[in-house]
Amino acid sequence: MQPPPPGPLGDCLRDWEDLQQDFQSIQETHRLYRLKLEELTQLQNSCTSSIARQKKQLQELALVLKKCKPSLSSEAKESAQELENQMKERQGLFFDMEAYLPKKNGLYLSLVLGNVNVTLLSKQAKFAYKDEYEKFKLYLTIILILISFTCRFLLNSRVTDAAFNFLLVWYYCTLTIRESILINNGSRIKGWWVFHHYVSTFLSGVMLTWPDGLMYQKFRNQFLSFSMYQKGFQSWMWRGLTFLLPFLFFGHFWQLFNALTLFNLARDPQCKEWQVLMCGLPFLLLFLGNFFTTLRVVHQKFHSQRRGSKKE
Repeated sequence: MQPPPPGPLGDCLRDWEDLQQDFQSIQETHRLYRLKLEELTQLQNSCTSSIARQKKQLQELALVLKKCKPSLSSEAKESAQELENQMKERQGLFFDMEAYLPKKNGLYLSLVLGNVNVTLLSKQAKFAYKDEYEKFKLYLTIILILISFTCRFLLNSRVTDAAFNFLLVWYYCTLTIRESILINNGSRIKGWWVFHHYVSTFLSGVMLTWPDGLMYQKFRNQFLSFSMYQKGFQSWMWRGLTFLLPFLFFGHFWQLFNALTLFNLARDPQCKEWQVLMCGLPFLLLFLGNFFTTLRVVHQKFHSQRRGSKKE
């Protein structure tokens, strides 16, 4: 091989040779990566099928145990109970295993994203996505508070109100997608708090379509004030700040007040908009769900604290 000519061209040729050697190393690394990826896919499929098979066998075993349990002696019943506890523990272990295995998307994610695999394969990736989800809620909450304050006290325009409601629709839709991904990755988000965001998406969509008029103006300021209040307390409630509980319950009863206000407006002879009743029903549903779910959570926390104090 001839030596490179002197000058800039020679420098370029030497750099190209270095790049060629580096590229060969990259090709080899990529080849190994694809082989490992195929191995990973095979291991994932093997684990998934094995877990599904054992879960089915556990269900069959649980049915047999349930049928024969009444006829067992007291000593045998103790053994059966211990076996049932071990089977429940095994189910929990399977749940943890499946959090790191690809799974079919639920109906909602399938409709929105198709069959895209949204499983995160490492704890770091899961924690990072959860942290990004919390930051998204915090930033959007601040933005929504500012916009609702502007609409309530500075601007009285149906255009800015529509922009605010459109942002609410986008925010709640995004939350439902992100929460579905988190649940797909093993997050134990409670059912009502997910369903609550679907209801809020519907409510915001109806508010977006509500035309300006007498009924809208009668409810507008109450809704914007409620939006400011709700965004201010909702995100911080369950972070150890139990002294905020009265404010949270006040927000729940404000939802009931909104529902009753809208039902009264719907009875007004001048009311022609279908949106009045269609906003009242979600507000009532939100009040019932939030109120009773909060009561249940407070009750559980109270009893867990009592059990902890008794152990001490």
